[in-house]
Amino acid sequence: MTDPYRTLGPGYSERRRPDPRLATIIEEALGDARSVVNVGAGTGSYEPTDRMVLAVEPSPVMIAQRSPGSAPVVRAVAERLPLPDRSFDVGLAILTVHHWTDPARGLAELRRVSRRQVVLTWDHTVVSRFWLVAEYLPEIAEAEADLPACDFISRQLGPAQVTEVPVPHDCSDGFLAAYWNRPSAYLDPTVRASISSLAKLDPTRVAEAMRRLRADLDSGLWQQRHGRPDEAGSADVGYRLVSSLE
Repeated sequence: MTDPYRTLGPGYSERRRPDPRLATIIEEALGDARSVVNVGAGTGSYEPTDRMVLAVEPSPVMIAQRSPGSAPVVRAVAERLPLPDRSFDVGLAILTVHHWTDPARGLAELRRVSRRQVVLTWDHTVVSRFWLVAEYLPEIAEAEADLPACDFISRQLGPAQVTEVPVPHDCSDGFLAAYWNRPSAYLDPTVRASISSLAKLDPTRVAEAMRRLRADLDSGLWQQRHGRPDEAGSADVGYRLVSSLE
């Protein structure tokens, strides 16, 4: 079983802490579900604590970082869930479908084992316009062009509802665009190490992009383009919640 998080995962739980505002959106999407299977569960971010939860995660590096007392975890891949049909009220998948080797099969499995599905993903078109991607690392958009798009996931789960997930300026979950108004954060190698889109790129190319970002921040060019860093608010940087309809 290939484990991409053997190199990407150490320290993940420190940088990828659940944001309570995103958690509220996900909780509302779960509705009155009493049982949840969290597929591609990682360290357990956004797992509800007031329902019966089973986590499914293939990476021992990620499993080792799960908090004591968190939901029980089964080591398995999304494409082969060792679970009976319709054994859970909701199948949850948080920023994980892009890691699956066969997304169509994984989503079919998610549908098989749960009555409803809730998937947090992103709209590639919107993310490609995010300043870090558009101005510094267009390789991210190129590398992710063949990943499962939001529309693809919606069709696999259909009928489904797609909801915009605004990202707050001080988001505690350090995914790719979480630091949209904290540009200096991307200069930190430990931040980049917990973002798979960055960690998988050519380190030389990333270093060059970070030198340009640092120079633009020092000169004020970034501020001219994007405003004052750390200004409060939220932004649509492409994240979407896809929820199947009953």
